[in-house]
Amino acid sequence: MSTAVRDLEQSGAVVAVDVGGTTVKGMLRIGDVVLDRAVVPTFGTVGPADGTVSGTATAGTATAGTATAGAAMADGPSTGGTAVGDLAAGGPALAAVVAVVDRLAAAATGAGHPLAAIGLCTPGVVDSAAGTVVVAVNLDWHDLPIADLLRERYGVPVAVAHDARAAATAEIAARTAAGRDVTEMVFIPIGTGISASLVVDGRLVVGAAGGAGEVGHVCVRPDGEPCTCGQRGCVEAYASARNIRRRYRAAGGTIDGATDEIVAAVDTDPVAAAVWADAVDALAAGVAILSAVLDPAVVVIGGGLGESGERLLAPLRTAVDARLGWRPSPRIEQSLAGAGAGLAGAALLARTAAATSTTGATSATRAPTSSAPTTSTPAPAADPAPHGTRRTP
Repeated sequence: MSTAVRDLEQSGAVVAVDVGGTTVKGMLRIGDVVLDRAVVPTFGTVGPADGTVSGTATAGTATAGTATAGAAMADGPSTGGTAVGDLAAGGPALAAVVAVVDRLAAAATGAGHPLAAIGLCTPGVVDSAAGTVVVAVNLDWHDLPIADLLRERYGVPVAVAHDARAAATAEIAARTAAGRDVTEMVFIPIGTGISASLVVDGRLVVGAAGGAGEVGHVCVRPDGEPCTCGQRGCVEAYASARNIRRRYRAAGGTIDGATDEIVAAVDTDPVAAAVWADAVDALAAGVAILSAVLDPAVVVIGGGLGESGERLLAPLRTAVDARLGWRPSPRIEQSLAGAGAGLAGAALLARTAAATSTTGATSATRAPTSSAPTTSTPAPAADPAPHGTRRTP
């Protein structure tokens, strides 16, 4: 470990933010120690004058009070100069991000550690080098210069990445530590939306416009149900956690709870079973398309729905095998990084940004002149497991 990175971990804190379609999650870390966490609804009500976000920021199970995106600059971590109105282009979702960062930056200051960097992951098409979200339909973001906005408010380096690729960074680290192959891999975190990270020859693939891996918006059912992206019959319209819940309730399901409660009832609830079968079938179609094009050794399922384990993986393997009868199927495995992979990946991005700033600038809290790092750096390579023999489900 370099002296700069060691000094940073001893004195500087980083904030990781995972922006989802339902909640915005944040984590405050110094080195490998998590000091605090916060969660706010992504679409809380934003007041027209003060930017107050309805809802509470939480740290673990303890409520930390109402989170305010428009906290007074004199009391907050900003080094001067962005008014709340300048954040209006990001709407409620960006206000929720600011609420989380405000709370965690204040916690860092209170613990005696300067804020060194922010790492943020988000769905959509992301230009990491520019720090811009080109489009995120679930968040209503279009050409949002989120890195610049946050850098101006907090005065620290900001790294921005696609959520699936940030999560894949954490998954790669976890699999490498466990001696598992990462050279040819597809990582699919399933939450409010669905996307994929593509690892080819040991490298994360970003794509020409930053949109590689948007398997959630691959049409698998022509003339199917409408998707938020404007198309019909997308994988996400059937297999994301939000749409499983939506379709279950539209079909007359009686469970008024989270998606995992619906999934847990598939053996006893006919409506849940039918909706779940549709979800697995749509996801299998997307996995089969990726498999035919990329020939990955392994497909890793993560995110909140990935925590369903074999309840999802067993029927998914069978359905993918049926669609790829002419060729070997990839192994389909549960994520090692778990549902928190997005936050863990965002923290890795923040630490890299902070370390880069420390070695390339005179202050760890000064905004860098170069753009935030991308996630297209080589993934840690490992010898791939034998591939090409059909697995028996």
